[in-house]
Amino acid sequence: MLQVYGIKNCNTVKKAIDWLNQNGKEFVFHDYKKEPATIEKLKEWEKEISWEQLVNKKGTTWKKLTPEEQAAVVDANTANHVLLKNNSMIKRPLIESPNGILLGFDEVDYKTKL
Repeated sequence: MLQVYGIKNCNTVKKAIDWLNQNGKEFVFHDYKKEPATIEKLKEWEKEISWEQLVNKKGTTWKKLTPEEQAAVVDANTANHVLLKNNSMIKRPLIESPNGILLGFDEVDYKTKL
């Protein structure tokens, strides 16, 4: 079964969930607001995708960091420290599937990999 991580009020997460429901894909949703990501989960994801991919630098949460805080994110350890404090900065949705991790919503990827 697919594991979907994100925030319920995120438009991209809503699109992904709508697509999954419309295409009969079973999944469990993990809301970062109720169930924050752990360091173990971040490290597990980073075995497959890079920390750079996990950090959503286009989002509001990243933009609210000071330039010094942003500049301090230089590797997995520093990124994980920031991501643990700000789960909403993790690119979303993040979907764990038998075919690997998918980040964001891309209908073509979903059709071919889910």
